[in-house]
Amino acid sequence: MGQVKSLADLRKIKEELQGKMSLREKSNNPESLVQVKVAMATCGIASGAKQVMDFFIEEFDKRNIQAVVTQTGCMGYCFAEPTVEITLPGKEPVVFGYVDTRKADDIIEKYVKNGELVEGIIPVNYETIEKK
Repeated sequence: MGQVKSLADLRKIKEELQGKMSLREKSNNPESLVQVKVAMATCGIASGAKQVMDFFIEEFDKRNIQAVVTQTGCMGYCFAEPTVEITLPGKEPVVFGYVDTRKADDIIEKYVKNGELVEGIIPVNYETIEKK
């Protein structure tokens, strides 16, 4: 930390610390929040996943929605990048494909706020193998 030379410097330090504390508090109990995982493997990044991730972060903040937005590696849906996994509190995760900022807005307004499914869900196409 540098030397504080003005009130603006002090405010900046305060905001940075509050941001770090908020992130720490959210990470202690993530299942109580909306969780968003954006696939950021090479194919996702090339398809615009970074812009989608930035959009989710900014919009959740603007709309005062408590959420944790993180990046993940390849989810195996390279054909549908950018892909995003959304987990609402108490619900199973849902993966959306071909997510641009317009679809991300739709996901926030319809799925996150109201629980309405929106187009672009990638269905689970496997079953867990159980030992007998």
